[in-house]
Amino acid sequence: MNLIATPARLSCIDSTFEAQFKARLHWSAETDDDIERRVADILADVRLRGDAAVLDYTARFDGLKAAAMGELELTQAELKAAFEAIPAAQRDALQAAAQRVRTYHEAQKKASGESWSYRDEHGTLLGQKVTPLDRVGIYVPGGKAAYPSSVLMNAIPAHVAGVAEIIMVVPTPKGEKNALVLAAAYVAGVTRAFTLGGAQAIAALAYGTATVPRVDKITGPGNAYVASAKKRVFGAVGIDMIAGPSEILVLADGTTPADWSRWICSARPSMTNWRRAFCCAPTRLISTKCSKR
Repeated sequence: MNLIATPARLSCIDSTFEAQFKARLHWSAETDDDIERRVADILADVRLRGDAAVLDYTARFDGLKAAAMGELELTQAELKAAFEAIPAAQRDALQAAAQRVRTYHEAQKKASGESWSYRDEHGTLLGQKVTPLDRVGIYVPGGKAAYPSSVLMNAIPAHVAGVAEIIMVVPTPKGEKNALVLAAAYVAGVTRAFTLGGAQAIAALAYGTATVPRVDKITGPGNAYVASAKKRVFGAVGIDMIAGPSEILVLADGTTPADWSRWICSARPSMTNWRRAFCCAPTRLISTKCSKR
């Protein structure tokens, strides 16, 4: 089923503009509180019951039932098979993107990520010691859309830094695996991969289970539950950041193609249910062009 979004059109000259715009921006504090409570319960349960809790939540939230955690692990052979099965153009695109990401981070490491030291006039040794982490976890969003780019942009910098093990988790609702994501994991050299998502995946990475190894740091974007979970496990494990809501504002002044504004606004809502895309234009004609399908 294809869902077609119809944009709401607001005009700043209307007397009701302020009220309408405020309503569009509204986010219930009760929703935030509910998410925090659910995440806290999930984290505590996974920490207590390990694999059993992860299996329960994966069946409940992703509709993916498994008798054992081994069924949720993606093998290297499966990642390689996915890469070989996608069209040649997609394989070339993944490899080209991977090389660009690698080149950038190699330059970044050379400029500011190397160890260095010197002795001052008093004989004191001063400097910077850079040591790669032993194991990191990368969270790759899944469900609403597929993001092979998230695999490349999280796994490749870890490789460049010298991280020994990279553990990937990606949700696969109802067991539907995205070939591009798996292929990207192969290209990026992910060490192990699991079809896990949500707060339960973050908990498994942060605390470790009998199957999922505990990591030193977790990176990668996710929905509000993932963001809350990362915030709560920080301290027990490192994190990259707490990603905010998926929002974007496009200023369309008529100097760029209307298609570009429409594509950007359309892409952002595909990421999550917690999303807003706004397009501001100085005239009704430009706003109409930007909202046409």
